Amino acid sequence: MAKRDYYEVLGVSKGASAEEIKKGYRKKAKELHPDRNADNPDAESQFKEVNEAYDVLKDADKKAAYDRFGHAAFEGGMGGGGRPGGGFGGGGQGDFASAFSDVFDDLFGDMMGRRGAGGGRRAVRGSDLRYNLRISLEDAFNGLQKTIQVPTAVACDVCNGSGAEGGAEPTTCPTCSGMGKVRAQQGFFTVERTCPTCSGMGQIIKNPCTNCGGAGRVEKDRSLSVNIPAGVETGTRIRLAGEGEAGLRGGPSGDLYIFIEVKEHTLFQRDGSDLYCRVPVSMATAALGGDIEVPTIDGGRGRVKVPAGSQSGRQMRLRGKGMPALRGAGTGDMFIELAVETPVNLTARQKELLTEFEKLSEENNPESSGFFKKVKSFWEGMKS
Repeated sequence: MAKRDYYEVLGVSKGASAEEIKKGYRKKAKELHPDRNADNPDAESQFKEVNEAYDVLKDADKKAAYDRFGHAAFEGGMGGGGRPGGGFGGGGQGDFASAFSDVFDDLFGDMMGRRGAGGGRRAVRGSDLRYNLRISLEDAFNGLQKTIQVPTAVACDVCNGSGAEGGAEPTTCPTCSGMGKVRAQQGFFTVERTCPTCSGMGQIIKNPCTNCGGAGRVEKDRSLSVNIPAGVETGTRIRLAGEGEAGLRGGPSGDLYIFIEVKEHTLFQRDGSDLYCRVPVSMATAALGGDIEVPTIDGGRGRVKVPAGSQSGRQMRLRGKGMPALRGAGTGDMFIELAVETPVNLTARQKELLTEFEKLSEENNPESSGFFKKVKSFWEGMKS
């Protein structure tokens, strides 16, 4: 059976660029992979055909030979990079394993980590750290500069973070040749594993630093001065770039994330940039009206006029006495919520006066009068 044109197999034109050829290959390889086509008996042969085509077209010399001579360039042991013993399409187990290896490299290489210059991964970025910081509402209002102690891994000052005694350079791992991975053949598949000799680093240290044991970093508490801006609230996250855990063997440091928790206040409740303060007032003040003095978050005092006849739950606003906005200009407001207080432990005289007041105030309680009228109507309706 005549072989199909390699460009047709990958679904690209003959003038396609290397990037277009690679995209076409990835698309076809994912589409025809045997693991995703268990019910298609032709999937394996089609998958091999795609890899055979890509193996030729991804190589500039092979591609040039194919463009000039077609499939004949790789038949009968001709030059151009074909495998010994019958070219690319022999269909043997070794061909398929090699094809799968190419798929593994091209499709999953980015996730596994590409090899750096010189073959090995010389350094590993340090981990990000989290620090939980509890502050008062007053500190959230004013902002503060605070020194914190962060337990972390820092670069070893004996070996300057290299992990080697005297700061010597690591050497290429002989087991994986600096790749950090080793391959094993299992039937049709090539399985990659982390190199057991270098633990995936691609390099080994012949004489590890005695201070850090070859890691290039040591555990240590570090003092950091942190600027907490005014207006932060619970859940605010502050990122300090490069202040996290030191990288392994000279790698870049991670970041430090400070998560803010604002403690509950004894007087104020917060809702975004607004503050709420519940203030108890006497029955007389609520009935007659008057001025009351209330605290503000900046430590000052504010005066609020209570209208005559105020009920519990009534709110008054003090503009600009709330919390500063974290992002952007402006300040929230403060809301005073009245709580009319019923007197307790009355004297005989007080009871006498209240009883007399109750008799004289039947028309002064419109809410209760209206409620009991509704109750009376409800009961009458139930009887009928």
